[in-house]
Amino acid sequence: MLNNKLQTKKKVGSTKLLTHCSLLMASLFTVLSPAQANNAIPETLKVCAAGNEMPYSNTQQQGFENEIAKVLAESMDMPLEFVWSDKAAIFLVTEHLLRKECDVVMGVDSDDPRVATSQPYYKSGYVFVYRADKNLEISDWDSPDIQKLNRFVVIPGSPSEVMLREVGKFEGNFNYTKSLSGYKSPRNKYVRLEPTKLIGEVTSGNGDIAHLWAPEVARYVRDSSTPLKMVLSPEFGELKNGEGIVQHYDQSVAVREDDKALLEAINKGLADAAPKINAILKKEGIPLL
Repeated sequence: MLNNKLQTKKKVGSTKLLTHCSLLMASLFTVLSPAQANNAIPETLKVCAAGNEMPYSNTQQQGFENEIAKVLAESMDMPLEFVWSDKAAIFLVTEHLLRKECDVVMGVDSDDPRVATSQPYYKSGYVFVYRADKNLEISDWDSPDIQKLNRFVVIPGSPSEVMLREVGKFEGNFNYTKSLSGYKSPRNKYVRLEPTKLIGEVTSGNGDIAHLWAPEVARYVRDSSTPLKMVLSPEFGELKNGEGIVQHYDQSVAVREDDKALLEAINKGLADAAPKINAILKKEGIPLL
């Protein structure tokens, strides 16, 4: 805008004042236009968050994503407002962010095509979790001890289920997996399996081993009265056809695609707050990559 204004002043000569005033008015209208307003930084960092989805978030602000949001807002020198949702966190983008009920969602995959995402503020992966007294040696899905086990705690539709099929354990595990959700059908409905229940299956010995997303279960592994081992999976699970199943993921802050100024401010805030964010994640017990 400034360059265009200067060029016009050079060309017009005697009508410089009129042109200058016209440009000032045009600039004012531009500032007030919806397009520019969408690209402005809001006065408050409005974060949509699940009201009851620990360990990420709850209305008592006890989740680690709640803590990271507070640190980010402080780093950006902005007041923080949580906009609570009674739906599962997977619906925060479509049901709230894109409907402009908030401006930010924490903990979104960095390659999520629905939104613009920040620089990743952490990267983690899927982990094997099993009782320390099992005397197992497991580092990946090809470990020989995998074949000795029968009850695998996994989330339906996850990379874990794909790998379970690959090692020939899916069919024998089918009824057990269904029992974890109380035999509820996931068709046309999202069924969240509580991480406390999943880890409880391992500590009780009802499940032989779990393969789950580390950030979701690290807190409960850390706090378990039964000693547990948590082993990070390799980045890719190798299939016999040569394909790889991704098991490590970058996590970012999501904004709407046209909120470029806000995204730039968030990236700066994340960089400044990185030591505090890392401290939160380490305290949570999340293995970081």
